[in-house]
Amino acid sequence: MLKIAENHFVNGNKVKPPYPDNHERLIVGMGCFWGAERMFWQLEGVYSTSVGYSAGKTTDPTYKEVCSGTTGHSEVVLVIYDTEIINLSALLAIFWEGHDPTQYMRQGNDIGTQYRSIIFYDDKTRQKIESSRDQYQSELEKAGYGKIVTEIKAPEEFFFAEDYHQQYLAKNPSGYCGLGGTGIKCSPG
Repeated sequence: MLKIAENHFVNGNKVKPPYPDNHERLIVGMGCFWGAERMFWQLEGVYSTSVGYSAGKTTDPTYKEVCSGTTGHSEVVLVIYDTEIINLSALLAIFWEGHDPTQYMRQGNDIGTQYRSIIFYDDKTRQKIESSRDQYQSELEKAGYGKIVTEIKAPEEFFFAEDYHQQYLAKNPSGYCGLGGTGIKCSPG
């Protein structure tokens, strides 16, 4: 198990459970986790974010192992949010709009399994996630984009990435992350 800071570099909140009441979690992968994490930590109602790895075949992978392509993990962001301030629909809009979900195993120049588009559901969120995908697919088709290739999966274990990667773009404001969306708006109900 990797040692990471107990508190979020940007907002000072706890990054590991237990979290306050009325808080839920969402895990998403949308390319480079540095930029994806920044998109979420900036939102009012997001209590904490952490970057890590999920959907692979090994336990506690390192960044080097994930980048080798041999573990099958995705770079993901764990988003802890206050349901009384921000809802799942708002987070899903950020997810769909913040990357190109029609790109397979890549986002822009970042290529490999670790950059694939992926989102994890639980019993309460599956229907909403699938419905938002279908709605966004319709908007993408109108604009001439292809099929969404985002994996929508049952929860898998989340492994925290090394502390160096946590809130990376706050610690390194001029750091590179080539994450970009399609420019198509998403309005999940």
